[in-house]
Parts: sequence; structure tokens; C-alpha cells
Amino acid sequence: MTTKIGFIGLGAMGLPLARNLQRKGFPVCAYDVAPDRPDAIVALGGTRAGSVREAVEGADIVITCLPATPHVEAVVLGPDGALAHMAAGALLLEMSTIDARGTDKVAAACAARDVAFVDSPIGRLVLHAERGESLFMVGATDADFARVEPLLQAMGKDIHRCGGRGMGSRMKLVNNFLLLTVAQVSAEAVALGTKLGLDIGTILEVTGATTAQNGQLHTLMVNKVLQGDTAPGFTIDLAHKDMTLAMTAAGELRMGLPVGSAAHAVYGAARATDFAGQDYSALLDFACANAGIEPPRT
Repeated sequence: MTTKIGFIGLGAMGLPLARNLQRKGFPVCAYDVAPDRPDAIVALGGTRAGSVREAVEGADIVITCLPATPHVEAVVLGPDGALAHMAAGALLLEMSTIDARGTDKVAAACAARDVAFVDSPIGRLVLHAERGESLFMVGATDADFARVEPLLQAMGKDIHRCGGRGMGSRMKLVNNFLLLTVAQVSAEAVALGTKLGLDIGTILEVTGATTAQNGQLHTLMVNKVLQGDTAPGFTIDLAHKDMTLAMTAAGELRMGLPVGSAAHAVYGAARATDFAGQDYSALLDFACANAGIEPPRT
């Protein structure tokens, strides 16, 4: 029997994931607050929902891919939200990057209504999602994982079991803390090299041949800001949100993250400017602006 999917949240990451599902034969009923976004799913043979309720009624699995914790709580737990209309025995696959306590709250609410729950935040970039090469960090029981594994295989490439419910969200917090800190250091390094008079080709060649090589510089920046493309895949504003999740978690655990704190402050500063809505690779342009130099381009 074909698994019916309700998909809520067709942003930069959610839309290519939903498209991959529909292309692989999973019937998707798509909803987004921007009414034109489901057009791409309808064009592939999927259906459009006019509300959260329409998206989830009759769905075997509901997928949410939303910007932040408040959006997930409103969409899932609100009085006319997903849980109010999901049938007992259905499953919620929550793919947003939210704080661990938010994940636990949603998981508990699902359990109270006999709805299964899996958290599976997404790794890698939008370009990987578009190519079906996303990575997934999954928190689930064995039985629930077996239900969502075919969908994850249709949407992406690499699936990592991180533990029980909530462990996917916790792994994503750690992953994004590391990559976002590295992104900021990489931006500063390129800005420094540029101010020293080095050619960007030389910087990329040498750092790519040593242990300085990293995905933020050699994949993200090469494909985005160094080509002059700062259209958002993942915005500086959202990056600041994810850094804040890590800093909050560390504070609750009475941990100090001094290097992360410095990077978090830079994201906060960039977020207060016109860079806020740009792709987070534009950290390079922000660093160069602060250094009084033109940003390099390949």
C-alpha cells in the first residue's frame, strides 16, 4: 500500500525534499504559508493543501520542515495544528532544526495522542537537497525508523541513526555549531589572505591541499559567495538562530564555549545589517566589508 505523505514547509530545504519524494512515487499533499510554493509539487503529480488540516488528514506520515522552534510548536501543537487532525497510528517526521526541549515537547505530545514520532534534521546544503544527496540525523525507535527509512532514502543519500527520540535534534545542534563556527573562521581567513594580497585561487589551492581544507570554504563558499551568489540557501539570520541553540544548550549544561561565543557574536552583528537575509556564505563579504576591502570572486 502506498504511503500517503502530508508535507508542511516548502522553504529552501523543504521544497527539494518534497519534490524528491513525489518523484520517487510517494504521493505528497503539500502545504506552505506561501500559497504558490506547492505549485512545484502539483506539477509533479502531487496535491496542494489549503491548510495544515488538509495536509495531514488521511496522511500516514506527516513531515514538517520549518524555520524554528516556535513555528514547529504552532504548526504541530496549535489548536488547529497537525496533531489535532492526525489519526492515531500515524507518524510525525519532524525535520526542522529546533532546540532539544522543543523536540522533546513535540514527541511527548505525539505520544499522548498515539502518534509515532521521529526527529530527523537535515545535513548538507540546499544544492545537495536538490540533487537528492542530503544527510539525515535520525532519532527514533527501531519500529518508527523502519517506517520512515524508505522516505529518507527517497529524499537523500546518507542516513545516520543517532539514538532514540530527540537524539537527531541534539546531533544537529552539535553539527551546526561546528560548521557555523568553521564558516566564520574561514571567512576571516580568506579576508585576511585577500588583504595580504593573495589571490583567491592560491588560497583555495593551498588550503585545499592541507588539513586546513573544510567544506565551508571549499564547498559552500566556492559554490556560493565566491561566485557572487548570496541568494539564501540558509540565511545568516537562521545561522544565528542555530548558534543560539548551541549556546543556550551549553549554558543550561554550565559549559563554556569561548570560541563559539565569539562566532555567535559575529553572527549577531551580521544579523543586525543588510546581510541578515543573505546566504550565510556572505559572512565572507561581511568580513571583507569590516576589513575595508573588496571581497574576492572566482
